Amino acid sequence: MHSALVYAGKRAGHVRFAVRTEHRLWAARGTETVPSASVLKAMLLVAYLDKPGVRDRALTKADLRLIGPMIRRSDNTAATRVLGLVGPAGVYAVARHARMRRFSLVTGIWGQSRIDAVDQARFLLHIDDRVVPRHRATALHLLATVVPEQRWGIGRVPLPGWSVYFKGGWGSGTGAVDHQVVLLRKGDRRVSVAVLTTDSPSHAYAKETLRGVFARLLRGLSRS
Repeated sequence: MHSALVYAGKRAGHVRFAVRTEHRLWAARGTETVPSASVLKAMLLVAYLDKPGVRDRALTKADLRLIGPMIRRSDNTAATRVLGLVGPAGVYAVARHARMRRFSLVTGIWGQSRIDAVDQARFLLHIDDRVVPRHRATALHLLATVVPEQRWGIGRVPLPGWSVYFKGGWGSGTGAVDHQVVLLRKGDRRVSVAVLTTDSPSHAYAKETLRGVFARLLRGLSRS
């Protein structure tokens, strides 16, 4: 935490983060809310898979053509369609189940929905348990197979032996908003981290900030 705080303090823009295990929480500016950008899509994924008419049946090719691009390459059109299908009630049900305290959905421009790092870390720690059992493997597979060109930040941190499931959000790609939220699993061990940045000089700069913060927070895991 100290190393990450020192590093974040030297970076342009604003950085907020939270780290969670089964029994501990560490956070820096972790309850400050920011626009969600595409991080919201992880919540949309859970809401869709829990939707009546989806949760109790096998997923079809049409389902996968919708949720696959939404998560793996962050397709905005797919996300808008999913939000239309699950509605605000479906998204808020996910937030309640994850005990989010500061989440607020904006339906018109969903990327302006408000999230904070503490809520997101709590959500990701057991995101698999928030999906009905028959669809858990699919949800985790999508979060583990983000396309290579979007695997910056946490995707550039070596974590041997750990499975990495994450979603990023970067708004318009200007550096104004760049986030990543992640679940790490190794056997029965799990760690979740949310790093939320705003007001970076550029998208490239923000990606390096994300990588630097994750690398410092997870240094012990990379050595384990």
